[in-house]
Amino acid sequence: MNKNFNGFMSSLKNSIKTWGYFVNWEKVQGNRAEMEMILNNMNYLLGKADLESEFKRLFERHQDIILAFPTLLAVRDNKLEIYNKETKGTEMFNFDVVPTYSGEIADKYFEFLQETGLTKLFQEDGIKNLVDYVYGVEVGLDSNGRKNRGGSLMEDIVEGFVKEFCESRGFEYKAQARATNIKKDWNINVEFEKSERSFDFAIYNPATGNMKLVETNFYNGGGSKLKAVCGEFKSLYTELKEQDIDFIWVTDGRGWHTTKRPLEETYNNNEYVFNLSMLEANILNKLEW
Repeated sequence: MNKNFNGFMSSLKNSIKTWGYFVNWEKVQGNRAEMEMILNNMNYLLGKADLESEFKRLFERHQDIILAFPTLLAVRDNKLEIYNKETKGTEMFNFDVVPTYSGEIADKYFEFLQETGLTKLFQEDGIKNLVDYVYGVEVGLDSNGRKNRGGSLMEDIVEGFVKEFCESRGFEYKAQARATNIKKDWNINVEFEKSERSFDFAIYNPATGNMKLVETNFYNGGGSKLKAVCGEFKSLYTELKEQDIDFIWVTDGRGWHTTKRPLEETYNNNEYVFNLSMLEANILNKLEW
């Protein structure tokens, strides 16, 4: 098929962010709901002048309030080891377990509130509702998951094209296809150095018995990883070609403008290197199946 590397580069996309990329609201709401009763109990402490005595009185009745401490600090780790610069020692706080009440334990957890600055939340001019506060915290924590969502976005988008193509042609496909399930379902042997490797997709034509393997990725930024990926997929193409298996690489993103030469080498070596614009132009229908 005709290849045009300059056309490939000029049609790369700057972003593939979908509406669901920014915040996983279902996860945020679920995390808040799990802790809502505890947080409502802790709302009792808001604005209390003698916070220490009121905390200990509440803790005597509801030791589970300490389970909310990591979230109030906007951390996911429920086991926090604190280093004391004065004593040169460390102390472990395990927020996975509801402690048995004692005056000593109450002192320990109030000290945690003080030293971490969480007592500021409960001051008279502090926040008004811990449930609402945690809702904001969860949104912020969820933003840390955007990198992982970004990695799966490309797969989700490409799967839309693959699914539509297979349905229109009567083909079958697998996501996260491994050699074992390819052999089991389609009786095709796939051998490569990384025996446990999975491919993002495998597309199979039951009429001809032909199969193509697909890998996808998207890069916003540059770096040495992009050059390594080019080398990996160039070698993978050769390895699969020796087995008469076609390999399709779908990649996109402005990051490739910083690593143009290695990409061009792989583009010219591999038979099928596509971007999203090419999928939008129905490139899969132009291949031999």
